[in-house]
Amino acid sequence: MASQAKDDVENQIIAGMRQTVDGQAVLEGEAAEAAVAQLRKLATNFHYTQVECALIATALNSLAYELRAAKDKLDAAVEDAEAEKFTVGADGSVSYPAGGDEVDGKVPEGGTVTGSAKGKPTNQPIDPTGDANDAADALERQAANIHPNPNFGRAVAVANRIAQAVHDATQTDEKWAPKLRKLKADDDLRVSRYDWTDAQSDTSGVRSGAKDYLDDIKNPPKDGSPKDNAKWWKGLSGQEKADYAAMYPAGLGKLDGIPADVRDEANRIDLAEKRADYQIRLDAIPKEPTKFRDLGPNATAYTQEWLDWHHKYEGEKKRLEGAVKGMNAIQDRFDQTGRKGLPEAYLLGFSPEGRGRAIVANGNPDTADHTAVYVPGTTSNLSKIHGDINRMTNLWHASEPLAPGQKVSTITWLGYDAPQNIVTDATRPGYANTGAPAFNQFVDGLNASNESGTDSHVTAIGHSYGSTLIGSAARQGDLNADDIIFAGSPGVQVGSAEDLDVPKGHVWNEYADGDPVPELGRAFHGGDKSGRFWHDADMPIIPADAEFGAHQMTTDTEGHSGYWDYDLDHEDSSQSLLNQANVVVGRHDKAQISD
Repeated sequence: MASQAKDDVENQIIAGMRQTVDGQAVLEGEAAEAAVAQLRKLATNFHYTQVECALIATALNSLAYELRAAKDKLDAAVEDAEAEKFTVGADGSVSYPAGGDEVDGKVPEGGTVTGSAKGKPTNQPIDPTGDANDAADALERQAANIHPNPNFGRAVAVANRIAQAVHDATQTDEKWAPKLRKLKADDDLRVSRYDWTDAQSDTSGVRSGAKDYLDDIKNPPKDGSPKDNAKWWKGLSGQEKADYAAMYPAGLGKLDGIPADVRDEANRIDLAEKRADYQIRLDAIPKEPTKFRDLGPNATAYTQEWLDWHHKYEGEKKRLEGAVKGMNAIQDRFDQTGRKGLPEAYLLGFSPEGRGRAIVANGNPDTADHTAVYVPGTTSNLSKIHGDINRMTNLWHASEPLAPGQKVSTITWLGYDAPQNIVTDATRPGYANTGAPAFNQFVDGLNASNESGTDSHVTAIGHSYGSTLIGSAARQGDLNADDIIFAGSPGVQVGSAEDLDVPKGHVWNEYADGDPVPELGRAFHGGDKSGRFWHDADMPIIPADAEFGAHQMTTDTEGHSGYWDYDLDHEDSSQSLLNQANVVVGRHDKAQISD
């Protein structure tokens, strides 16, 4: 319920308030913005409630699982008692009838015994070297063996089993009671950063406590393909899916082939918790001290305080600032849903570690008729994801009106470590070659999870070094795309469009005036006509060359970064962007081709 309420607030109520008529917002002004701010807080409350309720549900399921094992022991003991004509009391005692050979002319009387959880019949003699409990057990067994009424020993054995079952149930209760109490939230309406970090800690606590229960849920296949992952997920029950998602959100969110809405929910939990954790850690770094001290006229030196701070904190501060900036950019995209008709966002991949990862979709690719996947290039990382997300929102705005009655999804795929330095890194093919298999797997996953009835029309778009990665993906394996668009490409490791793993005539290129990257990168990433890296004496071939065989689309933008220019206020697309949009929605004949 909390999950549905969160989605309703974000994607219906707030999105509805963002609607426009003839380019004008239906609701605008300070009052409207204040209402949206309050609704976002409400959505955050629902999200937090959703996470905590999922943890409580998993904890209760594990509690029931462990109690069920104890109850099975109890039921088996009671069943055996009834078969022996014994009576089990409400306190766990066992009454047995008279029986055995007569002693002094009388049949030994019946009686009542209570068990001990430490009773462990083994039919072995006393071991004097054992501990007191072992000795007590052995004495108990000997007493049962010499008792004149044979029912006594059997009753003791049953009573011990009952006591053990009650003991197991009590231990389970004592284990889970404090864990469940810990899941109680503060009685205020504000979800703070500390609430989210507590949720992260709660997840760890429940996960460790529920190990036996979770071990009974089938894990995803190790190094599984998207089809393997999809089959695994479909094979779980609804409760197993919910519990796995609650316990392993970060892991589930990374799996290609899993439905987009499931990955999105999992990654949003991870984002909320990591965003809070990183901000708390950033806030805890001491303020930068005075950097310089005067040594006299025209002379300064670093202060010792600043040097100490610099060595201990500066690198971590920059890393945390970059990660928080990127996470805030992802949240900003969530908050834009509904503005100018922008659809719900789906977070299909996320990690703040290292240079960071982010895969953000506009619209659900599982239900889309047309899907575009954009790979950014050199200097891309999580801290700069804002611009790459905006490029795909612009492409969605340009594409959606061209496909009436159809659904479009545009995706920013930062799923690899992009080169960070134009001079020292961007000339190397290793970044592309290492990232290419992950890109192939992601695109395969789109097809594995698509629910449109037929495979979505998929377009791979590479900008700058991102085009090199797409070229490597096609060269290394099966690129499951229908069209490829390159923009500002320095080369794609092959010398012909026919060497790329898409149908003939479905490779497109844009090369804007004033873009230096294609010529600068030619020598490092161009290919030759043999379908390999450049090895011959001739100049290497890049997608901008006529002999490469790509459709050369016209551009009306300048430089390396203008291919996605779009005026949102006036809903006016550049021709560079409009050409891409026509390819994305399958209107190939509408893309303008250079003479």
